[in-house]
Amino acid sequence: MLDLTGRLTHFANPKADSSRAYSQVQKNVICVDAADEAIRDIKTWPGYSVTPLYSFNSLAADTDLARIWYKDESKRFDLKSFKALGGAYAVARQLQLALEQKSGTRPSIAELLDGRWKKEVAEMVVSCATDGNHGRSVAWGAQMFGCGCVIYVHRDVSEGRKRAMEAYGAEVIRIAGNYDDSVRQADADAKAHGRIIVSDTSYEGYMEIPKDVALGYTVMLSELVEQLDGEIPTHVFIQGGVGGLASAVCGYFWDLWGERRPRFVVVEPEKANCLQQSAKSGEPVVVEGDLETLMAGLACGEVSLLAWEILATGADDFMTLSEDAVPVTMRMLAKGYRQDPAVEAGESAVPGLAAAIRARQSSEFAAALGLDRDSKILVIGTEGATDPEVYQQLVG
Repeated sequence: MLDLTGRLTHFANPKADSSRAYSQVQKNVICVDAADEAIRDIKTWPGYSVTPLYSFNSLAADTDLARIWYKDESKRFDLKSFKALGGAYAVARQLQLALEQKSGTRPSIAELLDGRWKKEVAEMVVSCATDGNHGRSVAWGAQMFGCGCVIYVHRDVSEGRKRAMEAYGAEVIRIAGNYDDSVRQADADAKAHGRIIVSDTSYEGYMEIPKDVALGYTVMLSELVEQLDGEIPTHVFIQGGVGGLASAVCGYFWDLWGERRPRFVVVEPEKANCLQQSAKSGEPVVVEGDLETLMAGLACGEVSLLAWEILATGADDFMTLSEDAVPVTMRMLAKGYRQDPAVEAGESAVPGLAAAIRARQSSEFAAALGLDRDSKILVIGTEGATDPEVYQQLVG
């Protein structure tokens, strides 16, 4: 059997109930019906194509699992991340709404793309805080649709990721604090300068725009459902962060499949486990400190309130993963495990897969999570080499 390093912790969510119906409150955050417009619009963007879903048959056989599916978001547009779908879509939605308020006419995505509203759009500025990939999507969306963009990054965001956002024409401001400090700074400056905040996390007084970000992600989820061709995974292992992606995946599948939905396992870094800590407390809590982790996109200490509406009862399990599991998993994927395809996977792409493998290798965790030889695991490889220098350092 494959031997993968890495420490795990596990917390079974006492509020999870697989028979619980998906509520209207949760549907107001994300649901299958609301996703139709986002899916239709994003499929018209230049360069759109369906990203691959790989079946890692060799890896599944050697970990004594029935299936391991890996959705490869390293091939999403030119941004190499699923985040390309959310931030840019929310930018488009905010431009549409702002123009409708000014003119009484809501432009279509096609009209924004062909420059019919170029002058009006050029007067607007969008902004956000980011660990890297969301800000890159917002900057790309701003360039694609023609508005200004100001991005805030914290002290631990790499220079490579900062340069990637600047390449799309964004002004990038680095602050001295952590991710949550950058969120607060971006919000305060946006209010002072009349900018539109396009954030992928929600907080008191800011709840609507992150719903559009999550709706952008549903393009990936609708692709997944088609690619699975009628099969339903028994487990989904998904990366945490503020919970935006995790809640979108959980909510979409819960609404679509009801009681047949997979067991949902959220995976976080040991030092940035705000979702696990919130589940233990029974309410959102803040993880303090520097939040330093190789898993750069998951270095978050405050839960998105919208995400928690779904994850509080929808996530079955919360796990943390140690840093040492990340490079070895990235190298395994880069090489291609036995007969499985080689995949470019960044630092934040692999925690779900690494945790699933490590859990299956432990009789204790396998029993706790209901993992056996009949289990069908779905993981989402959320990014490729979004910082090529860091990727080369870790993979070699």
